[in-house]
Amino acid sequence: MPADVGHDPQRVITRVVEPIGTPSAVVMIWPAMAVNASYYAPFCAELAGLGIATVTADLRGQGESRPRPGRDSRHGYHELASRDWPALVAATRERFGEDVALYLLGHSIGGQISVLYAAREPQGVDGLIFVAAGSVHFRGFPALSGLRVLLSTQLAALLARVWGYFPGHRLGFAGRQPTALIRDWARIARTGRFRPSGADLDYEERLPSVRLPVLAVSVRGDGLAPPAAVDRLCAALPSAVVHRWHYAPDGGGQVGHVRWARKGAPVAARIRSWIDEGRVL
Repeated sequence: MPADVGHDPQRVITRVVEPIGTPSAVVMIWPAMAVNASYYAPFCAELAGLGIATVTADLRGQGESRPRPGRDSRHGYHELASRDWPALVAATRERFGEDVALYLLGHSIGGQISVLYAAREPQGVDGLIFVAAGSVHFRGFPALSGLRVLLSTQLAALLARVWGYFPGHRLGFAGRQPTALIRDWARIARTGRFRPSGADLDYEERLPSVRLPVLAVSVRGDGLAPPAAVDRLCAALPSAVVHRWHYAPDGGGQVGHVRWARKGAPVAARIRSWIDEGRVL
C-alpha cells in the first residue's frame, strides 16, 4: 500500500498485516530512526492474533522508501507530520473504512512526529500509542545521561550541517538522516519544545487542543526513552487522557529500546485491553 506524499519525488512504502476475519481496529506503526518497517513483523503478527490489523510504514529514506537522505534532502519533523502521516492515514481509512477505529503507534521519533500530527489533526485518528517513545529533551534523563544526550544531539546537528546530511550509517547510530530532521531533533533535546523548522503553524500553541486517548508504554532497559522521557512526551499533550504502563518482563529480563518489538506479546495484549476498555467508557 504505497502512499503518495504530496509533490515530493518519492513514495513511503508500507506493509499491511490483517487478522483472520474483520479487524476490530487498525494500528499504524511508525518506526524509530534507522529501524525498518520489516523489523516489526513479529509484533504485527501478535496484534493480528488479537484481531487487530496493522499498517507499518518505512520512514522517508529508510528501509524500502526512497530516495536515501542526502545533501539535497530538505525534510524534517514538519514535512513528516504535515505530509507523510496524513497521506498514510487517508490511505488507511480508504482501505479499512471510516468505521474501523484507527490508532497511531509511534516508536521513538515515530511517537514525536505523531504528537505533531495530532496537533495538526486533533481528530484525525482515534488515539495515540507510544512504545519506547519519549521526548529527547535532556532534562528527561538522569543527570549524566542527560548531559550526554545534550552534547551528542548538538554534535550530531553540527556534523549534519557540515557534512550535508547526518552519516549515522557510518557512525553506527540513527542511520543516514537529512540535516533538517537532525536539527529538529537536536532542538527538542536542547529546549524541550516542538518548534520544527519550516512549520506553517505554531505546534506548541496547538498541542493543548489534543484530547485523544493515549497509551504510553515505557520498557525496562530502555536508555533512549526512560520513563521520565516518556512522561515528558505525554506532558506535551496536557489535555489528553493518558494511560501509562511500564513493560517489565517477568523474571527481570531487559527489553531495551528496540528489542521490545521482537518480544512484544505483552505489549500487544495491553494494547488490545486498552482499546477494549476505551470502547466501554
